[in-house]
Formats: sequence, structure tokens, C-alpha cells
Amino acid sequence: MRRITRTITTFALTAAMAAAALTAVVTPPPAQASGACSNSGTGIPLPFDFGSLGFPRGGAAQGPQKPLPHFDNGRTKTISWVTGPLSRNKTFTRFGISGTDVGVAWDNGRGQTLMAFGDTFGNCLRQDRGWRNNTLLRSTDTNLANGLTLQHRGYAGPMFGAFGFSGIEKTKIPTAGISIGGKQYVNYMSVRAWGPPSRWFTNYSATAVSSNNGRSWFTPQSTIRVNAGVDVALPAGWPSVNHVNPLFQQSAYLKGVGDDAGWVYQYGTPNGRFGAAHIARFRPGDILDPGKYQYWTGSRWAGGAARPAAIVRGPVTELSVAWSPYLNKYVMLDSPNGVKLRTANHPQGPWSAGRRIAPSSLELYAPMMLPSSPALRGTGPELYFNASRWDDYNVALIRTKVR
Repeated sequence: MRRITRTITTFALTAAMAAAALTAVVTPPPAQASGACSNSGTGIPLPFDFGSLGFPRGGAAQGPQKPLPHFDNGRTKTISWVTGPLSRNKTFTRFGISGTDVGVAWDNGRGQTLMAFGDTFGNCLRQDRGWRNNTLLRSTDTNLANGLTLQHRGYAGPMFGAFGFSGIEKTKIPTAGISIGGKQYVNYMSVRAWGPPSRWFTNYSATAVSSNNGRSWFTPQSTIRVNAGVDVALPAGWPSVNHVNPLFQQSAYLKGVGDDAGWVYQYGTPNGRFGAAHIARFRPGDILDPGKYQYWTGSRWAGGAARPAAIVRGPVTELSVAWSPYLNKYVMLDSPNGVKLRTANHPQGPWSAGRRIAPSSLELYAPMMLPSSPALRGTGPELYFNASRWDDYNVALIRTKVR
């Protein structure tokens, strides 16, 4: 058993270190975006489905993009597409994006919203036309009532590359973003392979840093958290291999306020959509040194030798967390069987039971709150978030009222 464990650990570590070398941006020529996708009904050939538990149904995404389903129950409302040929942003002809998902959003520290997207298609009917593992778009729009306007210019190149081979490294997906000290940080997962419905397998998670507002990215090897589930002592600056890493393969970032100020909080879930949520905290200057992170044990904060306690029981999906001065509470969104909202007085909770704010019939996933929302600025109850739809494989803008 020990030999098997060492073999698995060595493989994962080798893959992690080799894949880290691919984090430099390589921008390909612009896709031949000559117009919107045809209406042939051909599916986007994505390699997994979302399956059970009320997640968006499986198979290839249906594409091409269709009109956004209308929904308005007085509290939550679909506003408009953010991406895709049918969006107000015309992302196919302007940026070479016909299909993408996730849309992690954060303020760059200067009032601009940065949004990191996952697997991205150029021509949605041909996987080899303008394919990117991830991409970044920008916006200065603060009036979201009629939609989100993107100010990005020209072809949207990849943030960082991946091997592209299933079983080694299929892709890299951003899961969280934050600005600290004028630099941008994105936590991402290295996906080894897509698995059964709503499951995928990761080599590691890591933190990429940009000093030029997201135009190029670099991943320090010290931030790589190998998904091996065992403790292995390695030299300083090397990737970490420990029992905590599997709990933080997907993330959300939060800056504490009030009694929680002076700390950055990282929420973590295992790869896939069935695990529980855990939480770590660190000083802003220590973001690139996971060895200095502290973990909530259920009663106190402790170092890396601790056994973190679940703060929200599974299934927890892709999530986002923010402070709402309007509610005077922390707010969390995720999307098991519809989009759910939770609140808490402190980052570690206790968190309220999830209140469903969007039905499962909308088939939304990855709800990512937008920092320019009135509820996050203290000017009103409106909370806007990006959410992806599988059938259209694009990101939509949704509005809800937190009270």
C-alpha cells in the first residue's frame, strides 16, 4: 500500500510541476469569426455531463446559443446573456468567443471588474477553431439593470495553457480571483480528466499571479497543491503534498471586514460537485505561501497540521462568497439543484440553510457574484451574478434581491 501511495504521489507531483511550466500566455492568431454560429443544431463537443442531483443535464452542450429563457418571480430575474453570439457584447465577432462558462468575477482594485472564464470555444461548431482552456474579459459597467457591458478589446487570448491530454492534464479552469496590493491572483484547478456526471479529477490546484492587470500570468510552484491526500515533506518553494490539499481543489476568495479584517479567506471544495466546503485564512502578503495558511477546525483556527472542519455540508458546487454591507452579513452562492443563497456573520459561519433563489429548471451553474452589485456596495438589495447554462454553453447575467 505504501508503494502504491508513493507511486500515485510521485505521478501527481511530476504532472503538477511539469504542467506549471505551461502557465505563460501564448496568444494564438485571432479566430476566423466571420459571423454568428450557424443554426445547424450541432452540439458543442464538450467531454462531460452534469448529470444528477439537479445539476444541468448531461451530454454535449446543445449550442448554438438560444435566446435566454425568461424568468422573473419578483425576486430573481434573468437579465441578459453576457457571452455568446446572441449577447449584447457580441463576443463571437468581437472577441472570438462563441461558448464559455464560469465567469469568476472580482474588482481589480481600481474599479474594473475582471472575469475569468473556463473552457472557451471560438467557432462553437468546431472544437479546433479558436479553442482556449480559459480566458479573461473586463468591464467597468456599474449599472447592471439592463445587462453587463464588456470593455475588453480584440481577440481574447488564453490566460494560461494546459497539456490538453486526458489522463495527464485536459485543461485548467479558474475558480477564484482576487486583487491584493495592485496584483491579480487567480486560483485554478488542473483537470486531469472529466469523469462521470458532475465529477472530475484534478492533478492539483494553484495560484497564478499577474502584475499587469491580467495580460500575462505566472504560477509560483510554491502555490501548487497536489491532490494526493497524503503528507510528504518537500523542500521550501516546492509544490505541497498534504492531507488538506484535496479539500481545496476549487476555491472562492473573500476579504474579511470588521472583526475579520486583515485576513483573506479561501473557501475550498474537492474536485467535482459532491464535497463539503472548508475554509482557510491567511494574511494578504502570504497568499503565495500555503504553508502559512490557517484552517478552521470547528472551534479555532490552526495551522497546516490541523484537520479542517466542514463549514457547509455537501453537495457544494462551484461557489462565490462576498460581504454585503446592505445585509451586514457575508453571502454565499452555489448551485446544487438550483442556485442557493446562504448568509453568515463570520466567514467560517455558522452559515444559514441554503435558500433557493433560482429554480433547477433554469439549469444554471457556477453562480459568481459581481462586485459592482448594489447589495455588495451597500446601495440596495440587488445582487447580480454570472451563471452558466449548459445547453447554450454560455454565461448569463442574473439578478436577485437579497431581502
